[in-house]
Amino acid sequence: MSEITGESAAGAAGDSTGEISGHSGELAVHVARAHGVETMFTLSGAHVFPMYDGAVKLNQEGEPPQMRLLDVRHEQTAAFAAEATGKLTRVPGLAVLTAGPGVTNGISAIAQAQFAGSPMVVVGGRAPQNRWGSGSLQELDQPPLIAPVAKSARTLMTAGEVASGMDEAFTLARSSHRGPVFVDVPMDEFFNSSTGTVGSGEGTRVEPDPDAIEAVARLLADAERPVLVLGTDVWADHAEAAALRLVEDLGIPTLTNGMGRGLIPGGHRSLVTKARGAALSGADLVVVVGTPLDFRLGYGVFGGKDGATPARVVHVADSPAQVAAHADLAGSVSGDLTTILDGLQAAIESGDKPDWSDWSDRLADLVRAAAARDAELLTAEADPIHPARIYGELVPRLADDSVVIGDGGDFVSFAGKYVEPQRPGGWLDPGPYGCLGAGLGAAIAARLARPSAQVTLLLGDGAAGFSLMDVDTLVRHDLPVVMVMGNNSAWGLEKGPMQMLYGYDVVADLAQRTPYDQVVSALGGAGETVTDPRQIGPALDRAYAAGVPYLVNVITDVEAAYPRNTFGI
Repeated sequence: MSEITGESAAGAAGDSTGEISGHSGELAVHVARAHGVETMFTLSGAHVFPMYDGAVKLNQEGEPPQMRLLDVRHEQTAAFAAEATGKLTRVPGLAVLTAGPGVTNGISAIAQAQFAGSPMVVVGGRAPQNRWGSGSLQELDQPPLIAPVAKSARTLMTAGEVASGMDEAFTLARSSHRGPVFVDVPMDEFFNSSTGTVGSGEGTRVEPDPDAIEAVARLLADAERPVLVLGTDVWADHAEAAALRLVEDLGIPTLTNGMGRGLIPGGHRSLVTKARGAALSGADLVVVVGTPLDFRLGYGVFGGKDGATPARVVHVADSPAQVAAHADLAGSVSGDLTTILDGLQAAIESGDKPDWSDWSDRLADLVRAAAARDAELLTAEADPIHPARIYGELVPRLADDSVVIGDGGDFVSFAGKYVEPQRPGGWLDPGPYGCLGAGLGAAIAARLARPSAQVTLLLGDGAAGFSLMDVDTLVRHDLPVVMVMGNNSAWGLEKGPMQMLYGYDVVADLAQRTPYDQVVSALGGAGETVTDPRQIGPALDRAYAAGVPYLVNVITDVEAAYPRNTFGI
């Protein structure tokens, strides 16, 4: 397979190529701008002052600085904001973290980006090289810590390495398979000057094998009950249009996960998320595109119960290393996903087009039946409030351009069941790494990336404890976001399973009915606590009209747990 170049950085600085000079911070910012980066997420630290100076000074003929500085209250938020920016814009997000604890505070977000395939570059400060080994402040060799959870982690030892090293970092982060890249620069070299060359601001993709595409097309054409699964990498690889064409022209029943949600609009006849169990257990062929065959997809085993023959499985990935090695595959193909999806469609339509209407009709009937069953919970008048009732009020109020962010366990699981985005690129969740605390960073990123869109952050009360202080960041930077909390005063995702296993639970309870909305108000936002299900809708209307960060703190029933089939093991 060969690599093809693509994804040039739209909107980059005018002098996107050519010789540049300046101190290391200026060089780094020049390169970032050439790759389309508009915002630097950070928390002030002296080890990285040159990056700030580069962002402030870099302009053209007296124009304002070309890179926004967005400072947060905890480095994890800066890194999560960069990770979410990479997801939403498909241009690498940039986090700049000071040395030592600044860098280590960002590691969870780097790991999340690695698991989710999110393009991001993290630039770390580093103790000065001319003092190395003497015990200077926060002296730590950081790349070995980060290397296991990043595509690359290295030190740019001299100012002369910065321009080329940063260009390599951004190119690698945005190339298939995408992910996080870390570089740090010794403090003394960060202040030194040098020259360098700004590259083209492009990434690379892999050219797929045409014979492999043909083989997968034959499997599809021969299937009687196929199911297509579309995941995050379909969006990340700019293949959303090709995916929708394939689904609409072939009428193949489809499931989505991660940032694949919204690729097929909610309510579309071929979207069978509400009949997921029946679709995957009844299929004779499951084609999984752009998402790993992990615990969320039964590790690639579908059906086979009660003596039935398991479904054949095809894995389609954006790069060879992403094709599952643990699963028994009937076929696979890797490379540029638009090329693959269009190739599959063309190959199938060149012959006798398969008729899957009976299978599709059966699943459509199950989707309608599930929607009817859902209506009871979505309109429940239970006291305490059933979490599903929140979504019964929220979903009708979500705009087509809404960005919905999930940060929580049980409460966000309900969101996955009831929220079906209308557009691609409008859903952010913890992904397979399952990291709490990403929500405020993602909300900051979404408000910047989609300034005219509706932004809604779904928070569990447990998850809120990781990052709620960064409401201060939303307020200081005038970034209104609606936060909707399911507050069951517990770690709901752990409380139920522990009771199931042991008959009791410990360390699973939080303070009862904590008024987190008052925390938001104290930080300069606004909010309210809701205990009556009939008041959820009016509270949401006030939140969306407020024009400030607003928390709707809904007290929910801790006994109303999400019914799940797996605990991720």
